[in-house]
Amino acid sequence: MGTLGKAIYTVGFWIRETGQALDRLGCRLQGNYYFQEQLSRHWTLMNIFDKSPLVDKDAFVAPSASVVGDVQVGKGSSIWYGCVLRGDVNSISVGSGTNIQDNSLVHVAKSNLSGKVLPTNIGNNVTVGHSAVLHGCTVEDEAFVGMGATLLDGVVVEKHAMVAAGALVRQNTRIPAGEVWGGNPAKFLRKLTDEEITFISQSATNYTNLAQVHAAENAKPLDEIEFEKVLRKKFARRDEEYDSMLGVVRETPPELILPDNVLPDKEQKSSQK
Repeated sequence: MGTLGKAIYTVGFWIRETGQALDRLGCRLQGNYYFQEQLSRHWTLMNIFDKSPLVDKDAFVAPSASVVGDVQVGKGSSIWYGCVLRGDVNSISVGSGTNIQDNSLVHVAKSNLSGKVLPTNIGNNVTVGHSAVLHGCTVEDEAFVGMGATLLDGVVVEKHAMVAAGALVRQNTRIPAGEVWGGNPAKFLRKLTDEEITFISQSATNYTNLAQVHAAENAKPLDEIEFEKVLRKKFARRDEEYDSMLGVVRETPPELILPDNVLPDKEQKSSQK
């Protein structure tokens, strides 16, 4: 960012600060009758000077997530609640159809003991479980990182490889395709089965579908949300199987019907009929 760019950024910053200062001044003038509310500084997407996140229009970033700096998120990917992707001293790349689940942390390396400058690259259709930590590593297409796993600088997880939940993968470790690694430090456990490899791809697809539902829900205006609350209360505790035994047919409002791809059991029942 050049001198002009930094000047514009600084002006914008002070305009925002002025708004908060005016709010504080107004509270003081109200004396004993004021109610002071702390303004949230949380930004879902935040730039660091000239480094700005680039998120595909079909990707889902949860409102409580933080995507900061030089971060790219591909089509159909989802960044879930409480996640932090901080691309400040290097870049982060997330491919298409990948899901990074709640409270996970993705960061990068500017320097380390080996003297390497390492970005974090996550491929397509990757599943990263809840509360995982990825730091300066590479996760290739259709790989799986379990809940609470930690991947340190220089780690490479090859395609169709799996890191077990809670594993600690040491620096510069390469996990070959088709293998499961786990433990602290992580070691080879066994080969993946064909069913498990299929599950990895299916997991990514399931999260892409679920992310579409969450994106639509988060985009609803307040009046629509309140209207649906009334409908849910009215139609609560209505079981389709129980109604069918009684011969009762109820009409469910279309606002409360979830897509079939989010409810696999529903999809199976309809196919059996």
